[in-house]
Amino acid sequence: MTAAGLTSGQAAELLKQAGPNLLPAEEPVPQWRKLWGELTHFFALMLWCAAALAFLADLPQLGVAIIVVVLVNGVFAHIQQERAQHAAARLRGLLPADVMVRRDGRVRKVHASELVVSDTVLLTAGDRIPADVLLSTAQACAVDESMLTGESDPVPKTGGDSAWAGTFLVNGDAEATVTATGARTRLAGISALTSGAVPPPTPLSLELRRIVRVVASVALGIAALFFLVSLLVGIEWRDSFLFAIGVAVALVPEGLLPTVTLSLAMGAQRMASRNALVRNLEAVETLGSTTFICTDKTGTLTQNRMNAVEVFTSGGSVHIAGEGYNPEGTVQGDGQERAAETALAALAASQGRAELHDGQWRALGDPMEAAIDVLARRLGVAGARMAPSRRFAFDPSRRRESAIVGHDLFCKGAPEAVLPLCSDVDGPVADQVQAMASRGLRVLAVARRRLDGPSADWESRPAGDIECGMELLGLIGLHDPPRPDVGDVIRTARKAGLKLAMITGDHPATAAAIAREIGLMGVPEFVLEGSDLPGDEQLLGALLDRDGVVVSRVSPEQKLRVAKALQSRGHVVAMTGDGVNDGPALREADIGVAMGLSGTDVAREAADLVLLDDHFATIVAAIEQGRATYSNIHRFLTYHLTDNVAELTPFVVWALSGGQFPLALGVLQILALDIGTDLLPALALGAEPPGKRVLSRPPERRHLMDRQLMVRVFCVLGPVEALVEMTAFSVVLFGGGWTRGEAPDPGLLMAASGAAFTAVVLGQLANAYACRSATVPPWRLGWGSNKLLAWAVLAELAVLAGCLYLPQLAALLGQAPPPASGLFVAALAVPAVLAADWAYKGFRGRSAR
Repeated sequence: MTAAGLTSGQAAELLKQAGPNLLPAEEPVPQWRKLWGELTHFFALMLWCAAALAFLADLPQLGVAIIVVVLVNGVFAHIQQERAQHAAARLRGLLPADVMVRRDGRVRKVHASELVVSDTVLLTAGDRIPADVLLSTAQACAVDESMLTGESDPVPKTGGDSAWAGTFLVNGDAEATVTATGARTRLAGISALTSGAVPPPTPLSLELRRIVRVVASVALGIAALFFLVSLLVGIEWRDSFLFAIGVAVALVPEGLLPTVTLSLAMGAQRMASRNALVRNLEAVETLGSTTFICTDKTGTLTQNRMNAVEVFTSGGSVHIAGEGYNPEGTVQGDGQERAAETALAALAASQGRAELHDGQWRALGDPMEAAIDVLARRLGVAGARMAPSRRFAFDPSRRRESAIVGHDLFCKGAPEAVLPLCSDVDGPVADQVQAMASRGLRVLAVARRRLDGPSADWESRPAGDIECGMELLGLIGLHDPPRPDVGDVIRTARKAGLKLAMITGDHPATAAAIAREIGLMGVPEFVLEGSDLPGDEQLLGALLDRDGVVVSRVSPEQKLRVAKALQSRGHVVAMTGDGVNDGPALREADIGVAMGLSGTDVAREAADLVLLDDHFATIVAAIEQGRATYSNIHRFLTYHLTDNVAELTPFVVWALSGGQFPLALGVLQILALDIGTDLLPALALGAEPPGKRVLSRPPERRHLMDRQLMVRVFCVLGPVEALVEMTAFSVVLFGGGWTRGEAPDPGLLMAASGAAFTAVVLGQLANAYACRSATVPPWRLGWGSNKLLAWAVLAELAVLAGCLYLPQLAALLGQAPPPASGLFVAALAVPAVLAADWAYKGFRGRSAR
């Protein structure tokens, strides 16, 4: 290795010897252990106990059937969990992991996995340290080692100190030599100890557990009650037990949990296809409940393609025109020599630059600093750039950056942070700052100080002793154009009932100008500076709880306060961030949103959602998919519970008749309904794409099992389906000559039971289409618009035909093909369910008006 770093050949040879810079893969959990977990959860244990009791009661067919239910559900849930985990792994792989290295005498960007020992790595604030390193130079550096030590305060670092893979450089700039990679890093040893940690349950998983336990408790309670009732009417205990098991199975929606998992996984995959990376599946549902978006300006609402368009100096104003980061451009105006001097000073205090890559000029490093590099090239002074001997890195609290080059200190930063440190700054300068900012320009003040005496006298002094008594050279105005479609997206967000706020570190006049241009500014206009935010959280929340507020000059600590204040007002807050110190605000927000292109590793690590294109429209698209996923969970929960009502009704009728009216459905038929006809349509409902009106209504703020769902299931869809079921059963039974009090002929009972079974299956077929929307009848949605549901319905009909007309299967279930009268009545379940659903939706629509 030389001062120029390794050569490409040396790096390739070392990479071949040591392997890629990757942590050892976690020891995978054996598939049998994962499957075992699916076979031993609360539902499964309840059914295992029922199977054991069935064998003890000399009912082997029932015992075998229940075991089959547990096994089929367990295997299916296991497959869906694996699919979800593989999807999450693929999504995590989209996260950028590049690092700047010095190879072949120049700075290059390589993937972190390609790092080798002795590589020279260049680090800047916000970078995740990609390997164990020894810092050779460190300018105002501090490292967040909390993931290794648990200490939240950053640790200052100087040249000669070590830093560890996985930690974050929160301040300063550094150059370091790699000392260990991959499995030989300190992080790899700690990772092995923590790989078994179990994350805490999410709100969605807690609510699902609550639903599962409530349903299971109700099922067991009713089963026990009916067991006692059957004993009291004189039925033998074995038959009573069979009856109780049937009731319990009828009330348990076995396929609920795997259906939820698949729906969340599909939602996450759809978000990924729209450049929104979800870092945990449950965040998909939380996105659907978002009520307030606090968005940054640069890169999210704008293109993050800085272009220096104006330089103001004592010699006059110079205007620069050019395309993007292409150095070619035109310069007009007076004082071009002073403008060039200002650009060169700003360049000395910068590290980013423009670079020609694959025929296109692009920003390498900070886009603002790349724009300064382009400005210097357009003014003809880029070749005079010199390496600094000392650098004072940008810090959010200082809001400026300085560098010592020779005997000069060059400083650039926010005007409020630089102008007070300069001497002889007159009124026109402040007026010019306001004028440039009001045109939507980001303004930088550039200053210089001549350092007298030996250079060694300045090398150890703190920044505060040096950054004073400076000469203002000029102001640079940079333009970052808004994204072309951001205005339309803002209107869509407001139509969806979302409140918006711009939270930015820019000058208030600049932020206000951009907010007006894109239509984000509210009426009346309300612009605050971070320093003016009240200290009381309740007052702060009341002040910010409005649409279109602009908060400028905000520190990361103030962003955290904003998130907490809005949450205290009942809002579900999505907060964007890309900086090192945005981590706390992103973690505090209900949905932390980090930038994938321009954001730091710190921000991405803290976020729930990563925008791979840094576009505000992607946030709204993710919220749309989140709402769709929530609606899908509501859809198939409605579908499952409606079936449970129809399955329970025969037992209720039997009990109310004192055992004189035969059971329309047996336990094995209920199992066939749950496994054969419920699962596939429910999964298809979980894949329902977002509806056209999903962003035309307020955010979801309800529980999964809310009043609307309960009314629809237990007062509309369930009773109608049960009524047709019992009518079909009765028509066949009475039509065959049965009279009350007599034991029905076995063949007649099997045919009547087949009619009831058919009615439930056909009713669920119609119910699946009815559940596609809570407001629109299915014929308006299009019968074939959900192709998965169409295939699921065909499969449902095939299962029905098999259960009726395959003699051995029909005999096992205790049913037979119904006569024409039974089939006719059973077929009425389709129009009956659709008509009841249409009437209910119409009534709700009129009530809403």
